[in-house]
Amino acid sequence: MSGELEQILLQLTQPDNAVIQQATAQLKLAFKDPAIIPALCAVMTGSQNSQIRQSAAVMLRMRVKKHWKKISPDHRESLKAVVLQAFQQETEHAVRHSLSQLSAVMVKHETPDRWPALFALLNQSTKSNNPTDRQVGLLLLSKVVESNPESFKPHYRQLLQLFGTVLQDLDNPTAMYYSILTLTAMTAYTGTEEMNLMRSLIPTLIIALKHLIKADQDQASEAMEVLDELMESEVSIIVPHIAEIVHFCLEVSADITLTDSLRVKALSCIAFLIRLKSKTVLKQKLLNPILQTVFPVLSAAPPPGEEDPEDEENSNEDDTDNESPKHFAAQVIDTMALHMPPEKLFHQLMPLTQACLASENPYERKAGLMCLAVLAEGCADHIRTKMLASMLQTVCQSLSDSNQVVRSAGLFALGQFSEHLQPEVSKYCAELMPLLLGYMSALNQAKIGHVTKAFYALENFLENLGSEIEPYLPTLMETMLSALSNAENLKLKELAVSAIGAIANAAKEKLVPYFLPVIESLKSFLTDTRDEMRALQTQALDTLSVLARTIGKEVFSPLAAECVQLGLNLTNAIDDPDLRRCTYSLFSAVSTVSPDCLNPHLTAITTIMLLSLKSTEGVTAHLEEDKAFVLLDDDDDDDDEAQGDTILDDEVTDTVDPDIAGFSVENAYIDEKEDACDALGEIAFNTGAAFQPFLESSFQQVYELRDFPHEDVRRAAFGAMGQFCRAQHKVWQENPTEANHQALQKLLGVVLPSFLEAVHSERERQVVMGVLEAMNAVLKACQGEALQSPGLLQEISQAIRDVLKKRTVCQDGGGDEAEDDEQQAEYDAMLQEFAGEGIPLLASAVPADTFQPYLNELLPLIMNKAKSSCTVADRSFSVGTLGEILQSLVNVSGGRACAGKLSNQLLPVLVAGVRDSDSEVRNNSVFALGAMAQAAGPLVAQDYPMMLALFSNLLSKEQDRRVIDNLCAALCRMIMSNMEGVPLEQVFPALLARLPLKEDMEENKTVYSCLAMLYSQNPALVLSHIQPIVSASSHVLGTKDLDTETQNTLVMLLRDVAQRHSQEFEGAMRSLPAEQKMKLTGAVSQS
Repeated sequence: MSGELEQILLQLTQPDNAVIQQATAQLKLAFKDPAIIPALCAVMTGSQNSQIRQSAAVMLRMRVKKHWKKISPDHRESLKAVVLQAFQQETEHAVRHSLSQLSAVMVKHETPDRWPALFALLNQSTKSNNPTDRQVGLLLLSKVVESNPESFKPHYRQLLQLFGTVLQDLDNPTAMYYSILTLTAMTAYTGTEEMNLMRSLIPTLIIALKHLIKADQDQASEAMEVLDELMESEVSIIVPHIAEIVHFCLEVSADITLTDSLRVKALSCIAFLIRLKSKTVLKQKLLNPILQTVFPVLSAAPPPGEEDPEDEENSNEDDTDNESPKHFAAQVIDTMALHMPPEKLFHQLMPLTQACLASENPYERKAGLMCLAVLAEGCADHIRTKMLASMLQTVCQSLSDSNQVVRSAGLFALGQFSEHLQPEVSKYCAELMPLLLGYMSALNQAKIGHVTKAFYALENFLENLGSEIEPYLPTLMETMLSALSNAENLKLKELAVSAIGAIANAAKEKLVPYFLPVIESLKSFLTDTRDEMRALQTQALDTLSVLARTIGKEVFSPLAAECVQLGLNLTNAIDDPDLRRCTYSLFSAVSTVSPDCLNPHLTAITTIMLLSLKSTEGVTAHLEEDKAFVLLDDDDDDDDEAQGDTILDDEVTDTVDPDIAGFSVENAYIDEKEDACDALGEIAFNTGAAFQPFLESSFQQVYELRDFPHEDVRRAAFGAMGQFCRAQHKVWQENPTEANHQALQKLLGVVLPSFLEAVHSERERQVVMGVLEAMNAVLKACQGEALQSPGLLQEISQAIRDVLKKRTVCQDGGGDEAEDDEQQAEYDAMLQEFAGEGIPLLASAVPADTFQPYLNELLPLIMNKAKSSCTVADRSFSVGTLGEILQSLVNVSGGRACAGKLSNQLLPVLVAGVRDSDSEVRNNSVFALGAMAQAAGPLVAQDYPMMLALFSNLLSKEQDRRVIDNLCAALCRMIMSNMEGVPLEQVFPALLARLPLKEDMEENKTVYSCLAMLYSQNPALVLSHIQPIVSASSHVLGTKDLDTETQNTLVMLLRDVAQRHSQEFEGAMRSLPAEQKMKLTGAVSQS
């Protein structure tokens, strides 16, 4: 048979299609014969044609991979012998490569201990004196270990010792290359016993990599993955060598003679190290050397006659996978901003940035602006409070730079500032809007690439303006609507549609006058199925979702059903992950306005979303060689199915294929999964009982994604799990059956433990923040229901404590936290804030006595952050959290006694906070003192005189309106809680003089409840001050500043005064302007 087989394989290599088809048919027939295995073996060892030997090896591999269980035991044994024999006599590299892959597939099924001859060959060849034999042996070793690393564990020590020798054989780079690949495969499985050995290899490894770079840059680039793998799975191995690794990577990054891909590898390696071990990087004084290398990369000019990718006119700004060293240099600085204390970073970074900004060279000016831009996210508080004016001035000046490259970078920086430096940036509206509108007026003349950047800055700025946008609305909307109807360029239309979304976020219902023309345009885009419309449609769906959430229920509801239908039609007609993602967001936006519109379509909607969650599309396996042969082997699967032989016991579930060199995941599919999770959670919550039939299947799919490789998907999955709990809780509240209650408890029993597990072991800080946020939302909604399971209260308190003490994996837990505790990266502080927000939620969910022991452990960790040496953000968080905890104690059983016990401990911290230089800290401290009076009541009567003196002193000099509003509310809480303790003759007039409230409208509830109580208990006092009360009431009645309940309380009070004391009331009304007089008269006379 082997002769015929060789003939067939030869025909497959002919350039004639008909011959190939005929040979394929013959081959299929041959594959039905069990003798195919020995025949292929014979060809593989005996053919004179290397191409045919290779084909035979590849086919054997396919056969072994799929049908090992069916190969008879004696064929298996002879195959094991033949492969090794072929390997030893083979001279062609390509064939050897295929043979080593065949061996690798066999090792997967036939563990190495059942194949002693393989070990003997590896042993003999890797230690041979002949360099070629060593190379070949190491090739075989790398393939078999990669295919089944765990089964080689008993031999790791021996292998590591071997690598110690091979990596010093600097004249044999190929041998070093295969050794490093094997080492990479082993890293994830290394146990503690191999750690020290591995650690001692690192210096040798770095020297080997340097030599490999000289010999073969592509191989070196692949070999550098070993550093990533070491950081990923066992960072402790490299900690002692961090300085050496950083210096090696800096050398590679700075060498412009090397390939981009190598330099990018080196820069991303530095960024990864900063993420994992920023404290060590700082402690070993590596920050300055890194910056000194990164800045020249960031400010390099492109080759003559070329531009940086982001400056090219036709650059697609969505295509951000810009694999250039410059792009990664900016990422290194971005990573520093996210993971280092701003004070330490800015001290060394700012002189370099300023030198760039002042340079004559446009690419250096661009680098300075890029640097400011990427700092905005990670160091937002530091910039907002200390440097915003000067940084904004720099950016605004750059917008009129003579060079477009610099202007573009300035627009990017302004967009980043607008996104991350709120609310302060919006205060510069008067200076920035004219600049941005200037860009808009020249829309048609400018190049679209540059216009895109102007829109980016404009959108981010508009998005957060709120009501400040009003004076600019007519100009803005005229510009956008004209672009929608007149622009030839589809990209310009897409930018205008996107900008309308940003405008809607700020203007909300003020956009109603423009709603119809906008909707007509969007609908016309969404029904046009031409391919070139795709990006515009995606954007139109996004903007439609924003309008659904912002324009107001009355205006949008009539369109809701039509929108759902539009979305479903698009997902049916067009297979595009971005488009699907935006329809999911549209469905979830509609669910906030009119959930009933979704009910008839929930089956269709959940079906497509669950398919998105299950889909592995976009996850591409990189295959190592031509798969022309796959066709042959796939078909004979069909007969197997017919015999019912589904080989379940075989490794069907094993998705790792030895031919796969790696996975890459397309961003669009990641975003689709992320948005599907977000939308499912929100739709489940908003549609309530109607979603019940789909809850379990949705939950299953989302729960599976908590280990997904991409962190954004993990974060979204945890968020959706929290939403499902809240949805089930709402259903149980609306329909309190036993079955609904059990369903809720079952769900909480799975979700909360998985949250806690993630807080402790998840490596990405962003994901842990998301988990804490989701857990807080569940606690807030479900309260005590969430804490039914025994021990859970303790576990959640423990998790909060671990985050506050920086003991979790994502905080690089363990070791360094004692020294230098006050300085940390802002995002690390933010993570702790998310954890701290859980404390008041726990306090309001259970009786005070139950929570007291845990509270006693947590309070010192919160109070610690109120020290004057801490940042403003920390001090504000500390006193704010104390206030929320006291507020929580107001309504729980035993709360009063608990608040009384805490008062001595908390008073000094809060009193110091009232005297703080920062208004937000003063505001939160005033609120907390009021909450303490409300919670502890008469138990803090002895502290009233001191608190009143403190407040009186503050009232006389405070400029900040929010603080004044909170002072009024705190005085009201003191009065309501313990009226005897307050000298009302002095306090009441001072309080009324500060009404109406100007900023913190939520406190109107407190103020008017207090007035109503005073009127019922001491009417004479209220009547003697009726004039200012009536005046203040005339400002707030019938406005959004009062909730319905407070509105009613106030009307009842005024009505009673008007009836019983009409003369005084009339007198007080006289001094009001006519409009307010009418409003009050109307409110009081309505029955």
